[in-house]
Amino acid sequence: MSRSVSLIAAVLLLASPALAQDKKSTPRNYGIGQPATAEQIAGWDIDVRPDGLGAPPGKGSVSDGEKVYLERCAACHGEFGESAGRWPQLAQGKGTLATHDPVKTVGSYFPYVSSVFDYVRRAMPFGDSQSLSNDELYAVVAFILNLNDIVDDKFVLSKETWAQVKMPNRDGFYDDDREKSEKAFWNAKPCMKDCRPPVKITGHAAVIDVTPEDKTPRKGGVD
Repeated sequence: MSRSVSLIAAVLLLASPALAQDKKSTPRNYGIGQPATAEQIAGWDIDVRPDGLGAPPGKGSVSDGEKVYLERCAACHGEFGESAGRWPQLAQGKGTLATHDPVKTVGSYFPYVSSVFDYVRRAMPFGDSQSLSNDELYAVVAFILNLNDIVDDKFVLSKETWAQVKMPNRDGFYDDDREKSEKAFWNAKPCMKDCRPPVKITGHAAVIDVTPEDKTPRKGGVD
């Protein structure tokens, strides 16, 4: 038996127990990895629901958020959320989503305060994500809401005041309803072979010379 055949036979022999398992069998333990600790899971389990479930303890006012924003955010997003350079705009843009030039900002597009809070918590400041304390996080989100005229300058964001925030576009999102709304377009028996008749030429385009002739003599050359 050649070496290559012996190697293939050995691989199949080792793999055969795994291949023989069916869906009802107990998963094999390959001795790889280790169970995640509670601390490791807590580091990833930081999502926040629209109703505020999952939000961390803490609070932050609009005035405190302005200080954090100017120090940590304004260099990219502008002092008033208008954007600096090509960085994303955070404020204004209301009433533009249905136009040919929609401006998607916190005030015009985001449906819930959790959408803002969760993103800032995970990814901002750019290049130094998750460096904000809970109080700084609440405060800077409160300030961004204020930039969009969603809360007043006295507002303090916390788990207790979470439900008071009403985003302008909260009704602009809805569940995927294609199963019902597009049912009329479905075909239970779609054509899979010879679906179109032979292609026929029904007309010919006229030859039109759209390039005007240049009768100006060329300089330094022969026409």
